Amino acid sequence: MHKSGFVNIIGKPNVGKSTLLNALIGEKLSIITNKPQTTRHRIIAIINEEDYQVVFSDTPGIITDPHYKMQTAMNSFAYSALEDADVLLYLTDTVEPPEISDELVQQLNNMESPKILVINKMDISNTEQIGEIQKWWMDKVQFDQVCAISAMEKVGTNELLTLILGHLSEGPAYYPKDQFTDKSERFFVSEIIREKILQLYHQEIPYSCEVIVNSFKERESKSGPMIHIMADIIVNRKTQKSIIIGKGGSAIKKLGTEARKDIETFLEQKVFLELHVKVKEKWRDDDRSLKSYGYLQ
Repeated sequence: MHKSGFVNIIGKPNVGKSTLLNALIGEKLSIITNKPQTTRHRIIAIINEEDYQVVFSDTPGIITDPHYKMQTAMNSFAYSALEDADVLLYLTDTVEPPEISDELVQQLNNMESPKILVINKMDISNTEQIGEIQKWWMDKVQFDQVCAISAMEKVGTNELLTLILGHLSEGPAYYPKDQFTDKSERFFVSEIIREKILQLYHQEIPYSCEVIVNSFKERESKSGPMIHIMADIIVNRKTQKSIIIGKGGSAIKKLGTEARKDIETFLEQKVFLELHVKVKEKWRDDDRSLKSYGYLQ
């Protein structure tokens, strides 16, 4: 018998959804930083085994008070996960106080698909804390099961996968067995660059940036095949452009070096990375820009 199904992960920003996804599939597909709102798009990752295929979906963290159209679009990605899940994972953690809107409580309780409450960061908590968190959530939402894990330490993730497989029905492989995501290499290159921006810059700068890969070409060089990548970093204001570039270009040079290393690891090939910074004022509230960058249909 071959099992298959769609397993969607939702939760507040910064609770570890991307870390969990990467731990489950054994690949780094979603960027991870200690800053909230790191994930902006819905990313599919696939576990393939001979007798099952699990299609996971990582979603942006649900923002309770969106300030930009971009954040509203990110919320729509997250809420769409409630509509097409064969199994839903609601991820919370032991660090932030429990919080959920009445609207989301109602939507979760109206779901017919199995729901698993996943309590992350158990490695920095005790049994009593985890029990209190579980009670708080179970008083509000009718979860089918609860699983405490540490996504960072990969503790409890195998047990979670076993719970997931127990809820999946017999079905076909929805994707080829050698495919592990629905996103292109270009997408992941842009995500790696954006991850480095989140790590290297502070305050509002990372949240004001979007990365667009304009050119992705394989070329011959003296040392063999090399991928030449040209990417634009979009910012809101000229002052942000100056910060991204840095004095004498020092900041963008460091950004390019750090990003190139990770891109080469991801692509398993030598890379020449060329970065440009462009100003597009108020792009986070501009429908045309958001559509072009993949936030709106």
